Amino acid sequence: MKELIYGTTAYSVFSNDAKSGKLSHAYMLYFNDVKNLRPALKIFALKFFGLNENDGDGKRLLNETLTDCRIYPEEGKKLNADAVGELLSDSALQPLERQNKLYVISGFNEASALLQNKLLKILEEPPRGVYFLLGVTSLAPVLDTVKSRVKTLTVPPFTVDEIFSALQRKGQNPLNAEAAKSCGGILGEAENMVEGGWFKEISDAAREICTVTKISEIGKTALKYGDVKNKTQLIMQIALNYRNALNSRVNGGKPDEVGRAWLTPTLIYAVESADKACADLKFNAFFQGLLYDFMLRIIEENDKWLKLQE
Repeated sequence: MKELIYGTTAYSVFSNDAKSGKLSHAYMLYFNDVKNLRPALKIFALKFFGLNENDGDGKRLLNETLTDCRIYPEEGKKLNADAVGELLSDSALQPLERQNKLYVISGFNEASALLQNKLLKILEEPPRGVYFLLGVTSLAPVLDTVKSRVKTLTVPPFTVDEIFSALQRKGQNPLNAEAAKSCGGILGEAENMVEGGWFKEISDAAREICTVTKISEIGKTALKYGDVKNKTQLIMQIALNYRNALNSRVNGGKPDEVGRAWLTPTLIYAVESADKACADLKFNAFFQGLLYDFMLRIIEENDKWLKLQE
């Protein structure tokens, strides 16, 4: 993941601030990746102290044992009143090993309004040599009074190629390409897809559903996948299959199995229908029926355009 972070504007801005000696006393990193937020914050913390991940102190920081870099909350937990009290008390003490102290708070957006308010004063006027790096996966829960006291750095979703390259660096897997297309630019989501066996099942199911072109085959296909566990992911993957086929058609690319099955107007209709089906899923508990109706509409739309071409 570090290669992805290094290429972001957020990291470039932070690096320039550190290099020029103009670090702000508090930063907020907005990175919509629950799985990788904490590791990303550590990459920024290494730059703050001018450390390398292979140095002794760099390894200590990554292991969360560097004295002057305190990372909150404990792994797998949420920030609580005890942790905030400890942070406030510790911030009054001088650094033990280095010139500055850095307090990193991962998942700050999950902190209650009460806890955020308790940190307002120190965020605005921290003791000399004390800096803060807050990590959030969403800006909405963060108080405006907090936002006004920090410098916000945003890591936008990564491109399909960037995600694919990152997955390949971790290990070649036949699912990497599809996961990169399906994750919405979030590396952690792509990693979960590759690591979890459910993604191959969903991918295969979506491809089969998207290539049913005969009304006589709808019933058995809907029955086959009517009880699938990851229903939302399946509909989203179906939508992505149609969208990729349409983009390839429009851009003159080589059609895949889905693209070869449908006319262009049908692909446009299918993308819109899949998006609607994803919304309808919240109100339709009978998933088998939803799949049946969805596939029937696609085939009927395609038949309509075929007749117009006769």
